[in-house]
Amino acid sequence: MNAAHLSPLELLKRHGIRPDKRLGQNFLVNAEALRRVVQAAELQADDWVLEIGAGIGNLTISLARQARKVFAVELDDDLIPVLRSVTQGLPNVSIVHGDILRMDMRQWFAAAPGAGSYVVVANIPYYITGRILRHLIDSPLPPRRMVVTLQQEVAERICAAPGKMSLLALSVQVFGVAHIAGRIPAAAFYPMPKVDSAIVRIDMHAEAPFRGEELDMLFQMAKAAFSQKRKNLVNALGAGMRWDKAEAQALLHAAGVEANRRAESLSLAEWKHLVQVYLERRK
Repeated sequence: MNAAHLSPLELLKRHGIRPDKRLGQNFLVNAEALRRVVQAAELQADDWVLEIGAGIGNLTISLARQARKVFAVELDDDLIPVLRSVTQGLPNVSIVHGDILRMDMRQWFAAAPGAGSYVVVANIPYYITGRILRHLIDSPLPPRRMVVTLQQEVAERICAAPGKMSLLALSVQVFGVAHIAGRIPAAAFYPMPKVDSAIVRIDMHAEAPFRGEELDMLFQMAKAAFSQKRKNLVNALGAGMRWDKAEAQALLHAAGVEANRRAESLSLAEWKHLVQVYLERRK
């Protein structure tokens, strides 16, 4: 039987592979869940796709049917033969063996249509979620859209609204609009994880709301404010930025932000105004 027609469990058995807990491997094997991930990506026939954590290739095959080109990245040496066997008849798939955190997206997507426009689709290990998202967002050639399968709790944190914001949420939302596009039960994976997952779609801003000095200052202030979440802004910023309380209070007042609010309550627009007021006052 052609490898592409084998079930995920049959594929693993044929190649003598057991999921590696050290690499956080939980393969998405439910057909309906795979369909929903691809649907959330809204791929067009001309799209180029970066798949991270291609695993046993079942998502790779679905992506290749929708997109013009798929670069399927996989770190695990043992899974590369599996990927090659299931994608053998798909000329628009390129298997990339290596660590995505060490890769520059320009090597593949600089020539993509739309000035290097591409879409990321990924089922990534929970333990490395933050690092991969930051690597993609901070890339000299970031994607226009990301669809990632994440632990449900992490997904909810990333998509949080003001009142429940975190440094992680702010770090993502400053670059794009994030929302939960669907939920996936633990039983849709093999081996089954202890928690449910969610599909998060992040549409990158066409024009970044923060640039250069503003972006640097945003993260300085946000790290200070969120590092002491139980403190109100005047105290957290004062301590984290090494300002005296009067200085922090004057800045918040000038920006129209109440001093007793906490970092989790600020919207992106309020952060932008706060940063702008600070930079103007510093001049």
